[in-house]
Amino acid sequence: MGCVILRREEGGYEGKQGGIFTEGVSAESVGSKGLCLHVLHIPANSKGEPHLHAGHESAIYVVNGTHEIWHGEGLAHHDTLCPGDMVYVPANMPHMPVTGDEPVTVVVARTDPREQESVHLLSPREP
Repeated sequence: MGCVILRREEGGYEGKQGGIFTEGVSAESVGSKGLCLHVLHIPANSKGEPHLHAGHESAIYVVNGTHEIWHGEGLAHHDTLCPGDMVYVPANMPHMPVTGDEPVTVVVARTDPREQESVHLLSPREP
């Protein structure tokens, strides 16, 4: 099998953790064995669901929209992300995006080829 080209299509799906994902590279779309790559659109004035990715690392690249990532135990750490920033999220790290007055677009890469399977939602008291 050679390279597989995916063309951006309209629509997408809502992730368990919030936001609209444009389907990208995954086990389902191209038969990936060890990674996924998606574009995530997060609406303005929103909070995602507190979550972690069980056993999988993530990398995030901010395309547009300044926003915060809350992370760590109890989501106690708050960092501002700007376009061009990159974030490494270790496996099993609780995190959640929080947007302000502008929508956000990020590119997400994860070591989970099935993307949504490792998403573990946390109750507000659990992180």
